[in-house]
Amino acid sequence: MRPLIGIPCQGNLRSKYRRFCVGQSYCQALHVAGGAPVLIPLLDDDEALLDIYERLDGLLLAGGGDLEPHHFGQVRLAKLGSVDPPRDRAELLLTRRAMNDDLPVLAICRGIQVLNVALGGTLYQDIPTQIPQALRHNFHPDYPRNYLGHEVLVKQGTRLADILGAGSLAVNSFHHQAVKDMPPGLHVAASALDRVTEAIEGQGRRFVVGVQWHPEELVEDDPRMKRLFEAFVTEARKNRQHG
Repeated sequence: MRPLIGIPCQGNLRSKYRRFCVGQSYCQALHVAGGAPVLIPLLDDDEALLDIYERLDGLLLAGGGDLEPHHFGQVRLAKLGSVDPPRDRAELLLTRRAMNDDLPVLAICRGIQVLNVALGGTLYQDIPTQIPQALRHNFHPDYPRNYLGHEVLVKQGTRLADILGAGSLAVNSFHHQAVKDMPPGLHVAASALDRVTEAIEGQGRRFVVGVQWHPEELVEDDPRMKRLFEAFVTEARKNRQHG
């Protein structure tokens, strides 16, 4: 059987019709890698969310809007984007549970920020405002989703390097927030040329990897991105077998 990979949905941000949804590219990338995506609604019921969680073999944290700054001890800046409080609550709950249980986690764009904040880290709320010398990191909506906006440097000796290879890697980029201070238990796995953190990973855990770019949009163009999902699903499959 395919391992079950939970993806918390995003909420009703741009429509008057109330809905929970997930980008199709995440589901397709997981399916191609051998996983079975499970969409997690943003229920206002921790017990129900954890009932879903207990059936999962892995957790994928997808991209989306900004986190509420109070979750990492800051006040809002003027350039903070759209927020989704029910999503913040659900994702932080599930991420903390997954980290406690050593459940495999793959965190993408907003997801890397959720992962960092869930363990006690902080964020830059707006890169252009807070890091004036930074490269351009947000190419939305001017470029297609697979546009390679800048390079990152993957560190040798990391899990990410084992999967993608160490050194320079061209990536797409659609974010204006970024990891700032990291908590114990996480370390930097890749950075942009301006030193903005582009990937983090857990220490001594089965699979905890967060990337700031969108590999789900690149799996058809770059086999290395497909390998990232395959590595995640492989670890989730081990989790199913051991469970």
